[in-house]
Amino acid sequence: MPATDLSKSPVIVWFRRDLRVADNPALTEAVARGGPIIPLYLLEEDAPRPLGGAARWWLHYALKSLCRELSQLGGQLVLRRGRAVDVIPRLAEESGAGAVLWNRRYDPSEAAVDAAVASALAIRQIEVRDFNGSLLFDPDTIRNRQGQPFQIFTPFWRFCLSLGEPPRPLPRPLALSAHPPLRSEALADWPLQPRFPDWSAGLCATWTPGEDAATARLSDFVDEGLARYTQRRDLPDQDGTSRLSPHLAFGEISPRQVWHAACAAGALPAEGYLRELGWRDFCHHTLYHFPTLPEEPLRKEFQDFPWAANDAHWNAFIAGRTGYPIVDAGMRALWETGWLHNRLRMIVASFLVKDLLIPWQRGQEWFRDTLVDADVASNAGGWQWVAGCGIESAPYFRIFNPVIQGEKYDPRGRYVRRWVPELARLPDLYIHQPWVAPPEILAGAGIALGRDYPPPIIDHAVARRRALLAYERIRGAA
Repeated sequence: MPATDLSKSPVIVWFRRDLRVADNPALTEAVARGGPIIPLYLLEEDAPRPLGGAARWWLHYALKSLCRELSQLGGQLVLRRGRAVDVIPRLAEESGAGAVLWNRRYDPSEAAVDAAVASALAIRQIEVRDFNGSLLFDPDTIRNRQGQPFQIFTPFWRFCLSLGEPPRPLPRPLALSAHPPLRSEALADWPLQPRFPDWSAGLCATWTPGEDAATARLSDFVDEGLARYTQRRDLPDQDGTSRLSPHLAFGEISPRQVWHAACAAGALPAEGYLRELGWRDFCHHTLYHFPTLPEEPLRKEFQDFPWAANDAHWNAFIAGRTGYPIVDAGMRALWETGWLHNRLRMIVASFLVKDLLIPWQRGQEWFRDTLVDADVASNAGGWQWVAGCGIESAPYFRIFNPVIQGEKYDPRGRYVRRWVPELARLPDLYIHQPWVAPPEILAGAGIALGRDYPPPIIDHAVARRRALLAYERIRGAA
């Protein structure tokens, strides 16, 4: 790459999923050059992986926050729409920019867009520089002894930790050198917010997007939640996780900021949480090296898996009407809040792909559309892990029993009662399997199965045997 140029020509900083001003390597470099800065957000109409509905809602408010942050520093966020390979060279010529800086995207389909933009700019003799602003460790630097990408998390993470701590976060700029105003589209004109109907009330009540909110959430978690993270992280009725995932997905906070804030609280409480940051990196590294991760099983024998997709089962699943309370609670929480506790993500995914034998890609697509933290790498990695078809996955025969999972991780039924209120009056003994409650107990709780709440759409024991038989079939054919 060219050496840093400290000339005073304008510099475009292309924001993507790094919607922050602190610890933003591309922005920091632009400030160091001393010339006018043109912050740009481009709504890529030909994006290889378009955002889902909940993520578009988040993006709207994240951009409003970024506009405020940049304005406070003296800058103006320019909003444009179109193909990156067209819009960015055109903006560079319009503004007289001598360089375009961005933080890398590691999804190969997006990296291909970046490479095309870089080529178009090189023809015009406009400098391009890119930086790592989204991962703890760059995928090109992490290899096993054979020079190949790691395919198992534990040795991957051990190697990462052997490299020492990630660099400390870069400070927030004090000010930006502004460029004369350029044409910018109005955020309100972009098709990001749901309208007819507007289903976002639950998202608005649950989340505050933006860099300030991310920083506040991290501070609260480190001060109040980190010490008990290991004990509470699997209990969905408690605020035991950081809930930073959407802020990380949109880059409103960096993993380096999270890493160093957690470490400052002490090595012992931070260890388990940092491992989860490691899993995030691992998923992104896997996507970087295996570009088909979101579309195809990485274990090739699963390409011939005998799925038994059933539309009635699918509709019951997404509506939270399967008859299994812990599954239904999770699916209703997802729809209402745009987020799902990690333990529930595993439970509902196992139920979909193993009890119902519905392809994991269909579940992944539903998550992409309904999660505010929809992250291609983590979403695909999680679904392949549960489905048993990824490079490091849960064994296929690990089939979650939804009743046992509910009893173990929601023993008092608080989570179920919150999201499946029609079961609220059931005693704890029956909250996770209302179909076994005596008639007088159901009557006392005001429940008629089939009217107020459905019976199970499938018998778990039967479904488990069917799933294992299907797995044996593909193993025998391999």
